[in-house]
Amino acid sequence: MALESEIRDALGGLTPEHVEVINESALHAGHAGDDGSGESHWRIVVKAASLDDMSRVARHRAIHAALGKDIIGRIHALAIDIR
Repeated sequence: MALESEIRDALGGLTPEHVEVINESALHAGHAGDDGSGESHWRIVVKAASLDDMSRVARHRAIHAALGKDIIGRIHALAIDIR
């Protein structure tokens, strides 16, 4: 399964109203964190009522927890935009 699908599935546990999973790896080709997989740099845009009453730090922690150690361990850079 492509990492994009894994990320999307993992975020489903937050019951989001909106999710965008954007692979930005091509923008970082040749960068030290580029492992050549084409799946090293990601941007997530998410809107979920389950995150509304949390602080910014708690929201980011919730997203990291939803993704889990396996997915986080395969990502060099993750940008998170919570709406």
